[in-house]
Amino acid sequence: MAPSPDPHDDPRVNARTPQTPRRLTREPNVAFRQLRGARSPGEFAAAVRRAAREIGEQVACDARYIGRVENGEIRCPNYAYERVFRHMFPGLTLADLGFSARETVRGRGARPLSATPLLHITPRPDHPRDDPPGQRVGRSSDNHHIHQNHEESDVLRRAFMTGSTATVAAVSLGLGPASAHPVQRVGEAEVSAVEEAVRRIRLLDDRHGADGLYQRAAQPLRTAYALLDASAARRSTQERLHTGAGELAISVGWLAHDSGRFGEARSHYAEALATARLAGDAGLEAHAFCNMSFLARDMGRPREAMRAAQAGERAAHPLGSPRLLSLLALREAGGWAGLGDRSACEESLTRAHSHFARGTSPADPEWMTFFVEAELEMLQAQCWSALGDWSRAARHAHRAATVQDPHFARNLALYRAELADDLARAGAPAESAAAGQQVLDLLNQVQSTRIQAMLADTSRILAPHRASPEVAAFLERRAAVAV
Repeated sequence: MAPSPDPHDDPRVNARTPQTPRRLTREPNVAFRQLRGARSPGEFAAAVRRAAREIGEQVACDARYIGRVENGEIRCPNYAYERVFRHMFPGLTLADLGFSARETVRGRGARPLSATPLLHITPRPDHPRDDPPGQRVGRSSDNHHIHQNHEESDVLRRAFMTGSTATVAAVSLGLGPASAHPVQRVGEAEVSAVEEAVRRIRLLDDRHGADGLYQRAAQPLRTAYALLDASAARRSTQERLHTGAGELAISVGWLAHDSGRFGEARSHYAEALATARLAGDAGLEAHAFCNMSFLARDMGRPREAMRAAQAGERAAHPLGSPRLLSLLALREAGGWAGLGDRSACEESLTRAHSHFARGTSPADPEWMTFFVEAELEMLQAQCWSALGDWSRAARHAHRAATVQDPHFARNLALYRAELADDLARAGAPAESAAAGQQVLDLLNQVQSTRIQAMLADTSRILAPHRASPEVAAFLERRAAVAV
């Protein structure tokens, strides 16, 4: 059945208010144009139609409609288009897309709305808003959950929006409310804002996990790639910007990965790899392959995991970082373990230990601060677990949890979750339940779909042992937390 005509000029949406001279003034929708990127209006319209089919909507979007949005003629989409755009760009509001609020377009206090800065982080609709104290709408979530979301949102805003470098980045690119014209130069302020965004995302992920961060971190990534379209004053600045944008793509990809959004993670990692190849950045290329290997393993593609790790090792060899080579060897070992090749796995683990024993180096990438002895033990535990040697896996997981810095709650919870699962499979239900209880103790600080999934698997394994008091207590508490 052919889709019904779209009410682009629906008087209830776009032309209900009296036509004063001010209302006739159109402002280009710069934010929407940035989201279209390098695609032609026709190509973007086709993507809109595909997205509509994915959610059961019918829209007759064409290049003309896209042009009318971008030139400001359509200041607010109808409800069908709004649902499609929200599906295409999760986490973005109408204002983030460059549209006016529907009630203002319909004549209640209408005023022109410039495109909003893409560095701004908008909390997801299911998260509390940053309302002033005493004005927050009550929600069913507990107080800690609300506090944590506010804390993360505030920190991200300081990193991406209110800090002087980020503000300069937004305004100088024409992404702020003061300008609708992109500038042609990118300098130190813009690059520093991107680099700070990467550092802040990594810090928050280490401490709290990915689930509360992913949607809000995707928007600065779009800004970083918009910056790449502007020319830098110096070659060194352009090189730093390529590296920063690629590292930000990997960081956002990891948040998607850890949140169980594998398809989105794969897309972000591929974007980072393409950026690395375009810039000739071997370090960024090695990092992208490292994360692609990890993702492939989690997606049940062990051969791809092994080959991606080997590609990363080839890129990393000239860099002179033994720790980077150690991590990539561990990624390769994970691929071999998934293929059931114990001999090849052990050979890769031997290389990983040899590289690790050489210690740290000035050539170690900044992002590798997480790769300490605890992570080395954890990755070995995962290899032995994949090979079905549960007792050996549990020993490495126990060592990882023992030596992990307790300030990094997310990793500590992950290591203990691995330990609980390995002990359950090794036939030690009471010990597994005890480790699981320790993970539950940390969940008021950590939001990670990965960890929740691991606990769910452990619970299924322990269910037949419910007669054990320790197991029964863990299962009851875990069920209460999962509700």
